[in-house]
Amino acid sequence: MKSQPTDLRIRPARPADVPALMALRTEAEQWLGTKGTDQWSDPETGARAIGKWHQSIDDGRAWVVVDPSDAIVATVSRGPVDRDFWTDDDQPESALYLYKLIVSRVAAGRNLGARIVDWASQLAALEGRSWVRIDTWRTNTGLHAYYERLGFTHVRTESPEHRRSGWLAQRPVGELSRPDEPLSPASTMPST
Repeated sequence: MKSQPTDLRIRPARPADVPALMALRTEAEQWLGTKGTDQWSDPETGARAIGKWHQSIDDGRAWVVVDPSDAIVATVSRGPVDRDFWTDDDQPESALYLYKLIVSRVAAGRNLGARIVDWASQLAALEGRSWVRIDTWRTNTGLHAYYERLGFTHVRTESPEHRRSGWLAQRPVGELSRPDEPLSPASTMPST
């Protein structure tokens, strides 16, 4: 039985969550492969992902969405500005940067990704920021279209040789896609 939207809550990720986070990512990799994208298909990204998740958790920047049994059904991380992509001209301090937004297939179709972005948007507004920003895999056009449906506008695409992401987009804070389905108070996500 699927949880209802109001049965979900967001909490800080814990070190013990890393195996579940990697399972979530592996599931996403496999699903993305069925959609014709090579996103996260590089075998080296797995080991790096574990280290990055531990660092994000230690820094208080990784979050998980859990169902009533505390099973992880989604994750998102907040990060510092990525200087491979965003420049001083972009006024990087004006934005909250989202990374690793992954929704489990068992939670698919419940607008959870949109609700997570809304949660982050509310937080960014509370912090006095103007934008929620993302960078995604350059070749994943389906993901680009998804974020555009959530109100993101493509800013530009950067292509540094050492990166596979670089499709940059932003959405003004305060815009909500699912205002009737909030996850939890936005004030619970610390700034970086």
